Amino acid sequence: MEFKDYYQTLGVARDATAEDLKKAFRKLARKYHPDVSKEADAELRMKEVNEAYAVLSDPEKRAAYDQIGQGYRPGQEFHPPPDWDAGFEFSGGGFTPHEAADFSDFFAELFGSMRGQGPGFHTRGTGFRAQGEDHHAKILLDLEDAFHGATRQISLRVPTVDAQGRVTLATRTLSVKIPQGVRAGQIIRLAGQGAPGAGGAPPGDLLLEVHFKPHDRLRAEGRDLHLALPLAPWEAALGAVVTVDLPAGNLKVRVPQGAQHGRQLRVRGKGIPGTPPGDLLLDLQVVLPPADTPKARELYETMARELAFDARREGRS
Repeated sequence: MEFKDYYQTLGVARDATAEDLKKAFRKLARKYHPDVSKEADAELRMKEVNEAYAVLSDPEKRAAYDQIGQGYRPGQEFHPPPDWDAGFEFSGGGFTPHEAADFSDFFAELFGSMRGQGPGFHTRGTGFRAQGEDHHAKILLDLEDAFHGATRQISLRVPTVDAQGRVTLATRTLSVKIPQGVRAGQIIRLAGQGAPGAGGAPPGDLLLEVHFKPHDRLRAEGRDLHLALPLAPWEAALGAVVTVDLPAGNLKVRVPQGAQHGRQLRVRGKGIPGTPPGDLLLDLQVVLPPADTPKARELYETMARELAFDARREGRS
């Protein structure tokens, strides 16, 4: 996928104000609108202009785009890093699939998942009331927090527009209670931490979508946990009880006799806590000791002579 320089598309500087963007968009719309344009590629160019303006005219999307686009050139191969948008606070408004249908894959990759509900409107007598809009953000937690629960200080980057019409990033920090058993994709709702309401209506909520930071050993799928378990050849061949280190503490696991490399053992109820709890899935990896000493080489030569074992034949059975 190629990187799109939206500033270049509109012909504006990166520090362009909201008014600069509006003027540039109107000028290009007069030039490329299919109803009036004589340009051969008017329809395609108009789609590109619409897409660029849709992002840069929205302070939230512009701030996120500026963050991830640093150092990229137009047409350069581009793949957004995992969780690039974590820590950005977005309002509830977004693009429906229909509205974004004409936008590029680049746009869909960055902003296609942004969804939300607009504000709720109420009337009271002759006054106008509008409940505040919900905001949402992706947060990254340590996997250990799902086992024990925690209270974390979460910092969110909030795009704002300054007096000159330029987008800046402010930071707000919240104390968030992480419940035990939280799983990836779960929403933590902070009541009243969204946009303020109008006419005395209540504020919106802040919806925090939980994701886990990469762990050096464990991988979560829902509440199930995956872990690679290295075994010595004799542990796999003879069976063994081995210790597995988990965030909840050490766990003794029985490896059955004759366990094969690549086999998966399931330990029920030892994943992320919950109702019901997840399972622990152990991917067995038989690790051979090196034949780097005379004694080790002698043991391997003894096995080669005395064990009636054909690895190619056994591997096909």
